[in-house]
Amino acid sequence: MNSVVRSMEDYISYITPQFSRTHINLQRVPTVDTSNPLAAKDIPSLDENFVVIYFSELDQINFPYLLAILQGSFISHINTLVVPGGKMGLAMELIMTPLVQRLLEGKKIE
Repeated sequence: MNSVVRSMEDYISYITPQFSRTHINLQRVPTVDTSNPLAAKDIPSLDENFVVIYFSELDQINFPYLLAILQGSFISHINTLVVPGGKMGLAMELIMTPLVQRLLEGKKIE
């Protein structure tokens, strides 16, 4: 079998399904022109991006708290928070820390 075809099959079977199975998905979206990859000299900085954060489960997410702490953020859809790129680290910390703490609390120590 052609390696390109096999690679595409692997991509469709193993890589793309992960995006519909994740609980939280973060995507950087540049706010500068990136249409010509040959003209771009640098990757857009964090401040030249928004971060779109998708949540598959809403019951554990405190949107009013996140909106209050992450200045410049907004909700673009019922399950989607958009934050300025420079706030990506803080957003990840605020979202992931309680989730990791709950995981650790539920871990059985033998």
